[in-house]
Amino acid sequence: MAFFTHQVRRAFSSSAVRNVVIKHVTIIGGGQMGAGIAQVAASTGHTVTLVDTSDDILKKSIKGIEGSLKRVAKKKFADKPEAAEEFVLKVLQNVSTSTDDASAVQGTDLLLEAIVENLKVKRDLFGRLDKLAPKHTIFASNTSSLSISDIASSTTRLDRFGGVHFFNPVPMMKLVEVIKTSTTSQETFDSLLNFSKVLGKTPVSCKDTPGFIVNRLLVPYSMEAIRLHERGHGSKEDIDIAMKLGAGYPMGPFELGDYVGLDTIKFIMDGWHAIEPDNPLFAPSELLNKLVAEGKFGKKTGEGFYKYK
Repeated sequence: MAFFTHQVRRAFSSSAVRNVVIKHVTIIGGGQMGAGIAQVAASTGHTVTLVDTSDDILKKSIKGIEGSLKRVAKKKFADKPEAAEEFVLKVLQNVSTSTDDASAVQGTDLLLEAIVENLKVKRDLFGRLDKLAPKHTIFASNTSSLSISDIASSTTRLDRFGGVHFFNPVPMMKLVEVIKTSTTSQETFDSLLNFSKVLGKTPVSCKDTPGFIVNRLLVPYSMEAIRLHERGHGSKEDIDIAMKLGAGYPMGPFELGDYVGLDTIKFIMDGWHAIEPDNPLFAPSELLNKLVAEGKFGKKTGEGFYKYK
């Protein structure tokens, strides 16, 4: 009996390493994306540790999560204020915060990074935590433009490294792009797909190509709209109206650019242009460069292609 039990434990242990059921999630980065992912994961019963560099940032993150949860609860429990309050408290109990990423990764099933779009910073983070996280822990990046393979190369767990790209605002947007590199194991990929589904999202499978699916199509589209305007073939307003009424888009390309952030679009395009300098889809725009140089990033600064003050 003891031998049989030992064999079962061995089999369970090895299968757990191969195919991880994600229950405990550690999210590095308490910004809008990280906090949004934390909220959704906590709402679906996951234990979440949200990590950032200071308690002040984390307090702001939790306040933002609480505000978002209250809006969700108000709709979900329209005629039951007590149930709404209980829902918010229950979800918040699933979230803890930490400024110590080294201790936060102990015992976690998934380490998900949602920090600045800088390859070196991401590689340094994962390379350091790779030595501290349990063997079974899956590493994933929420990057929207960088190569998952390039980020993963700083670790020794290439088979347990993938991409999980959420969209902003995370609680509202249903799509998640799940990225499988040439070294990501099928078991890891399946675990990330299942995790996305448990969150109530709709995952799509992506290869590790620049921009994955959505941004690979959307960013060049936005850039071509800018070039169309630069060539004098249409005003910003007319191009936006044409794409909304003619293509059924909720926002025109200039409105969308201001919403996303012109600095973000420029950062993505500069990176892709450096990788493929001869690709006309990735050619820079003088107008975009000028606006970013002037600090006109869009809605977040009060002015981009349009003024918001």
